[in-house]
Amino acid sequence: MVLHGVTKCFDVRDVVHGVTFDVQPGTVTGFVGANGAGKTTTMRILLGLVEPTSGEALVAGHRYRELEAPRRVVGAALDGPGAHPGHSARTHLRIIAAAAGLPRRRVDEVLELVDLGAEAGRRVGGYSMGMRQRLALAAALLGDPQVLVLDEPGNGLDPAGMLWLRGLLRGLADDGRAILVSSHLLGELTEVADRIAILDRGRLVAEASVGDLAASQAPVVEVRGHGLDLLARALRDGGLDATMEGDALLATGSTARVVGEVAARVDGVSLHRLVERRPSLEDVYFRLASGGAADEPVAS
Repeated sequence: MVLHGVTKCFDVRDVVHGVTFDVQPGTVTGFVGANGAGKTTTMRILLGLVEPTSGEALVAGHRYRELEAPRRVVGAALDGPGAHPGHSARTHLRIIAAAAGLPRRRVDEVLELVDLGAEAGRRVGGYSMGMRQRLALAAALLGDPQVLVLDEPGNGLDPAGMLWLRGLLRGLADDGRAILVSSHLLGELTEVADRIAILDRGRLVAEASVGDLAASQAPVVEVRGHGLDLLARALRDGGLDATMEGDALLATGSTARVVGEVAARVDGVSLHRLVERRPSLEDVYFRLASGGAADEPVAS
């Protein structure tokens, strides 16, 4: 799965601009960005639902529309299951399988794979949001594809469901599949993704392994206690980056020892917690991304 210089312009505004990265077989790539950053448009370009203004998006070396049997090559879940509420999950998947020329036996196989086997005869209208997400995943897996494009597959899943999803995605990648998955649950992505691509206002601002992203950023010292406003001022006066986040002070690019020594010299400061840690994916994201984006047009 490859994107090279992909740009999409709606009216006079670039929603996606010059995006280039690839997703290798056997890996999970997390796709991160604020609402409106251009993630969904990028995924729709990959799936041939939106024509890029320039650049190219290839799946298995071809544009999606050139694939002879697309469901056997790429599975996608972008907008939920799209099932008629009066149909059962089994009926919904049988319709898709018949239209794609897939064997009927595959329906029950994927229902078991997403833990919906016992609920396969129920009408989709009675499903919870989490069950609908599982059904969307089942539809994406019908053709046993080697490429998966998943937009927020964890929406509606409870903690146990998230643990299940993590294991499913990791197992599919370990079988050699290339997986692109968008999510706002950055902590969850660090548990399953091999690489992270960060999109900000339509531009790719980072694409690297989870470990390399964290290592590229300076360590963070978390401080809790009294008089933190005084400590923050002293740290800034010393040329250090210090910001408040809730009731904690975060000092970037320093060490616990340095922060502690500064605190010891400032009257009115007492510390309850002083911890040095590597940046989390959330820390990296908020440093690299602007945090806001214009609304992303809905493209059909």
